[in-house]
Amino acid sequence: MASPEDYTVGLFCPLVIEARAMQNMLDEIHSKTGSIGVRYILGKLSGHNVVLATLPFTSRGKVSMAIAAGQMKHEFPNMAHLLLVGLGGGIPSASADIRLGDVVVSVPTGTHPGVVQYDSGKVHTTHFERTGCLLPPPEEWLLAISKMQVDNPVVSGNLAQSITDLQERCGRGEFRRPSPNTDRLFLSTYDHPTGQATCTSCSRSQVVNRRQRRDATKPVVHYGLILTTDTVIRNANARDRAAKAVGGAICFDMEAAAMMSHYSCLVIRGICDYADSHKNDVWHPYAAAAAAAMAKEILRHIEPTTPKSLTQQTPPAADPISQAVFSGNFHAHTISNINSITSHGSVRIG
Repeated sequence: MASPEDYTVGLFCPLVIEARAMQNMLDEIHSKTGSIGVRYILGKLSGHNVVLATLPFTSRGKVSMAIAAGQMKHEFPNMAHLLLVGLGGGIPSASADIRLGDVVVSVPTGTHPGVVQYDSGKVHTTHFERTGCLLPPPEEWLLAISKMQVDNPVVSGNLAQSITDLQERCGRGEFRRPSPNTDRLFLSTYDHPTGQATCTSCSRSQVVNRRQRRDATKPVVHYGLILTTDTVIRNANARDRAAKAVGGAICFDMEAAAMMSHYSCLVIRGICDYADSHKNDVWHPYAAAAAAAMAKEILRHIEPTTPKSLTQQTPPAADPISQAVFSGNFHAHTISNINSITSHGSVRIG
């Protein structure tokens, strides 16, 4: 039976649909456990012993993410790799043909370390001034990604197969790919009609004309800059301005800043909307499955870590988040008896 020292990869999926997709992507499930404000699913993925962490609905946000990361590093002392896996808002452009269901992976771009905390910087007329500092992905991840970029068509095919396997495993069409008719990119100047839940009544004349892909059923992987913010972006003009200010971001995220302020990690996002007023939840399940499949694929390109016994290791310096969590100085929501997470019914993960 595996011990806490045997687990070397942490997978963070804050939302229910993200965690459910990731859980069903695991090759093995060893056990389910938990701590204050966080639930763990222990298992194996692509040869690695992994810990899937998810947060209760009442305990989400940057502070809770930082606490969860600190707790995981404390409870699983040989944790070598961290991945933040889930949903993101795409930033399509002439140079980035991003579609719903595609996957974005954070990689350093220019002077930026893969992820930029946009709402903590200063936007000037000609450039964006970064005022905070997030850690870049580990070099080992970047080497693996460089190999995957060369073989992108094969990677895309592997993702499609992993998603198909997940769909067959879960049944009921939970993670099925939505109709292509639901993937519409509207002009930035066209806002969604007030009071309409879907785009059924949106003007077709305002849809951006995009070339047809050779195989529209396979997700395409994009590597580049991710913007992380505290607020949900629902405005196409704001989306485009933000991307331009940092020199070409391709995705929005809301959790990465909490992790990467203290820990080096990789961010993987399945594109579920275009960060505009037309966003809805239709693509959430499939995009979550695509992100989970990418996590599995990346781990195939990373050699599994064999942890040394604790007696052979030099005790690591306590990180500031863990110190704060376990000294009681960091405010946290105390959640007791967390047995399930509910969203559109009950999804039991522990």
